[in-house]
Formats: sequence, C-alpha cells, structure tokens
Amino acid sequence: MERVIRMSEALIEEIEEMHVLLRQQDGVRGDLPRALAASRRRLPRDIYQKGLLVAQALPLLKHPKLRMLQDEEMLRAAVQDVSRHLSEINVSERRKGLVLDVLGATVFALLVVVCAMFFVLRWRGFL
Repeated sequence: MERVIRMSEALIEEIEEMHVLLRQQDGVRGDLPRALAASRRRLPRDIYQKGLLVAQALPLLKHPKLRMLQDEEMLRAAVQDVSRHLSEINVSERRKGLVLDVLGATVFALLVVVCAMFFVLRWRGFL
C-alpha cells in the first residue's frame, strides 16, 4: 500500500512538472485541462490526447482509494511523451517562424497590390 502511495505521489510530481513545462513553453495559464485546451492547436493530436488522458486521471490520482484503479505505467508513459515533446520545443524558433510568416504574408500582399496598380495604370494608358 505504501508503495502505491509513493508511486502515485511521484507520478503526481511528474504531472506537475509537465504542467510547469507546458506553461513555460506555450505560455498558457490555468490548471492542466485549461492549459491543454489553450495549447490544443499547437500540439500534435497524439500528444494532446495523452495530455488529456493525464489531465482526466489527475483528480483520481489524488484520491486515496481511486488511485489504485489507475494504470500508472500508461500514465507515466503518457507524461514522459508529453514532457519530451514540450522540452523539444524551441520557443525562439517558434517566435521567429511566426514573425517570418507575418512578414511573408505582408510582402506577398504588397506585391499583389503593386502588380495590380501597374496593371491598372497600363490599362488606363498612363504607362
């Protein structure tokens, strides 16, 4: 019984570390289910599903009798997968990619406007 309690407490600590990592890497707030919901579009589907599995099991792990019903090995593997994915995220690369995407879209829009302007000027006989 003591072994189960210690394993569950260690698993709860790993889940809390995963939650901290999620807050640091994605900049989301709130408890684990809300943080996962906020970063849903930035996470791969399987990682998101594993995160939801862990978030649903967390309240049960905190209950003394219900924690014995949880498959700790599966939860531990899910926590490790999510943590591994989150630790591989490079926040500066993500920001740089976002800035480059915005700049690329802006330059393309300006190019289309300039081409349309030249077309209209040529069509009207000003060029």
